[in-house]
Amino acid sequence: MDVSICLQSDPLGLNAAPAEGGDGNLGNGQRKRRSSEEQGAGPNSFKRTKVEPTTPISPSTPGVKPWSSAPDEKQVPTTTPTTPSPAPAPYRPAVIYWDLDVQTNAVIRERSAANHLPSHPEIELQRAQLVTKLRQHYHELCHQREGIDPPRESFNRWLLERKVIDKGLDPLLPSECEPAVSPSMFREVMNDIPIRLSRIKYKEEARKLLFKYAEAAKRMIDSRNASPESRKVVKWNAEDTMNWLRRDHSASKEDYMDRLEHLRQQCGPHVTAVAKDSVEGICSKIYQLSAEYSRRLRQTHLSLLQDPSTETCASPPQSRLVYCYPVRLAIPTPALPRVELHFENDVACLRFKGEMVKVNRGHFSKLELLYRYSCIDDPRFEKFLARVWCLLKRYQAMFGSGANEGFGLQGALPVTVFEALNRQFGVTFECFASPLNCYFKQFCSAFPDIDGFFGSRGPFLSFSPVSGSFEANPPFCEELMDAMVTHFEELLDQSSEPLSFIVFVPEWRDPVTPALTRMEASRFLRHQLNIPAYEHEYRSGSQHICKRDEMYYRAVHGTAMLFLQNDAGFVKWAPTPERLAELTTAYRPSLSRTSSLSSPGPAQSAAGDRDSTPKASDRTPSGMMSPGGHDNNNNNNGSSSSSPQDKLTAM
Repeated sequence: MDVSICLQSDPLGLNAAPAEGGDGNLGNGQRKRRSSEEQGAGPNSFKRTKVEPTTPISPSTPGVKPWSSAPDEKQVPTTTPTTPSPAPAPYRPAVIYWDLDVQTNAVIRERSAANHLPSHPEIELQRAQLVTKLRQHYHELCHQREGIDPPRESFNRWLLERKVIDKGLDPLLPSECEPAVSPSMFREVMNDIPIRLSRIKYKEEARKLLFKYAEAAKRMIDSRNASPESRKVVKWNAEDTMNWLRRDHSASKEDYMDRLEHLRQQCGPHVTAVAKDSVEGICSKIYQLSAEYSRRLRQTHLSLLQDPSTETCASPPQSRLVYCYPVRLAIPTPALPRVELHFENDVACLRFKGEMVKVNRGHFSKLELLYRYSCIDDPRFEKFLARVWCLLKRYQAMFGSGANEGFGLQGALPVTVFEALNRQFGVTFECFASPLNCYFKQFCSAFPDIDGFFGSRGPFLSFSPVSGSFEANPPFCEELMDAMVTHFEELLDQSSEPLSFIVFVPEWRDPVTPALTRMEASRFLRHQLNIPAYEHEYRSGSQHICKRDEMYYRAVHGTAMLFLQNDAGFVKWAPTPERLAELTTAYRPSLSRTSSLSSPGPAQSAAGDRDSTPKASDRTPSGMMSPGGHDNNNNNNGSSSSSPQDKLTAM
């Protein structure tokens, strides 16, 4: 078989055997050119059967193979001129969590190229370092000013909430927001003052929590500039609680929880008043540092590009309707530095300047396919490894470095649900995804400057389809979900073409989220399904690196599935009973797999346990993650209602 065919099916040479000789230190482009030159030696040249590996090797270790060889690799006989070696088979993942063959039905108006600065490993490394530094500042400020740990995932939700309103130029660091004090960060830090009220299961835990809250509230009011009235109220209630604890040892868990709720109601407003200025100072300081880091990073980026073309591209001469296509950048990408690649078992490891990022080999092959389908400026894959490194580093910086931190932002629907959505409702597009967790090759994502090379159509709030069928499973940030609903309403109101959004959001009722309330009252709502907690599952946000037995986890909250459609969309993709039955069945946990038993998020209370006071801060992305077992006997079809009026009446 001709080597040119091999290179087309495997442009990175991932399946080629490492060649002997002195070419170990050549980069991707050099190796591909060498291969092309050898092909030009003549149609009968035996050099055509020699496929050069495209994986760079570190210059400090010349001659070392780019990945570990199998023990029996040494016994492979040398290829002879009379027996040309067969073409290597493409890498086939054992399990595939995507279908990149589905073509889009999403139609948009033709748009001009975007003026984002192209990603670069040097800049991405600096950005990751600055984000890590910003996280450390946040941790220190919470400790120094309030004596608490930062609320779990609150920094990640701050990034999401800020980017909803940010008009700055950095893809990750907020720099131009109004107001400067984030409502999300302020709310979450304030909810943990004077102490974090964790979920509890046992009587002794409730007793200790009540004592700690009374002690912390009294200590805080003594150390702050509080009014005499506030001091009097907090001290009296704290001392009364401590006296009650000393004399009553027969109280139940419910008694302790009732007393804690009463204490919070009495002391909470006074504690909030004395902490308000300090917490606002934390939020303001973090935002100011982020804006400064963003400005500094952009200056470095512009100097690295040397002479970027910054003029704005003119809009297309005709506002034609076209099928959606990936984001294109107006500014060309310069030559990128070399990124090293090697494999450790089934994990691809990419290294740049000592910084390593990892992705399993199945998702690495997925990124290769997405790049081939979407990228138009790198047909020889010379920038592929550098861009994959930038992609992984960007999401790593956004997630954070804590154990299982941030992966709730990337949770995805099961494959069976996507298949049912595509078959029954014509869904071909994800409104909130990434190259790492997408099921279709057309999707919206957070970072157009790097995700666009892998198929992203840009951020959903900037994406304006005219027609098509879409799935929306947003990160569980209240501000982002609220902005999403506003965008849905505008798109559905403006288009007369078939347009449908099937939305998956947590069914939070205590208190209910504005986004859910607005969708349930929307004139575009055609149907709603409510899937009970523990009776459905999600794919892990760490699917690109986690083990197969950790791929799925049970949802510890109910999920509301809402069908928002204009009239034409309802006619074409109506949520009929037959279609809904298949979709509901697809959402049930599979008997052939086991949901994860370990929770990446905070510990959850068992069913029936009384929470320590439900509050908005408990509704975190990681709060979806369940430590629950795999019990398939309790599954049902969920509750269903067909109109907003019916649901509002039931409420």
